[in-house]
Amino acid sequence: MPAIEAGKKCLKTRGRQAGQEVTVVKVIDANFVEVKDAKGKVKRCNVLHLEPL
Repeated sequence: MPAIEAGKKCLKTRGRQAGQEVTVVKVIDANFVEVKDAKGKVKRCNVLHLEPL
């Protein structure tokens, strides 16, 4: 079972949004996922920049 999957809550560890909690919406491939932030904005994010909660 992968650590990052759709519906999982994660913490962003790098970049401008570091420290914010996001929800994984969709897994694109092994390196990237789409995440939704607290405002509801959906963005693409590298899996290495996320820490599962």
